[in-house]
Amino acid sequence: MLAFTRMDGLVRERLQQWPQRPPGIREALDKGRWLRGRPGDMSASSHPFLKLPGSNRLRTLPDGLWLNFGGTVLEPFVDVFAVEACSSFANMLDKRSRFAPSTHSMLAFCPVPWLLAPVVEHDPTPRWKMTGVLRHPPITPLVLPVRDVRVLYALKSRQYKGFMESQIPHPHEYFMPVERLTAANAAEDPSIRALVARASTNANFLGA
Repeated sequence: MLAFTRMDGLVRERLQQWPQRPPGIREALDKGRWLRGRPGDMSASSHPFLKLPGSNRLRTLPDGLWLNFGGTVLEPFVDVFAVEACSSFANMLDKRSRFAPSTHSMLAFCPVPWLLAPVVEHDPTPRWKMTGVLRHPPITPLVLPVRDVRVLYALKSRQYKGFMESQIPHPHEYFMPVERLTAANAAEDPSIRALVARASTNANFLGA
């Protein structure tokens, strides 16, 4: 448990170094409005999470969560890129089940304090202005339907090797060793950037 706690803390520390747009997803090919929802400022208590409609208890809190706001003020939506570090094979199966395709809609819940806070420390621009789907400062949480989900799972090396040899990922899933995720300057790693680039919705189109 102690080893997992240390790994979990290191994963979040590294992901806090990732930019507002997931590394590798090129702005020229992706016109969305990306914001990093998790991990956030440790001094703040309100961060976005995922949930099912009508559920007040069952929340999905990924280790890393990026929200790509799209649509209009009248018909907004969000695309999601999540990162999940898995401490065991059973833990991975549990996390995969939360993102498995289903007939239920997934919602992204953005708390008011998070929306009102600045995007970065030295820029006073609040997040709600960056979403492009709000005309005025929010007084209630912003809850948006999730149009698309892509998930990057980080596994311990032995489990990663075993998964590669015996399993087939779903189209929305991406996998890597957790040791690569927790390495210094992981966001600048060309192979990681190339993997994340394939999570762009435009990566499925010819010439994108």
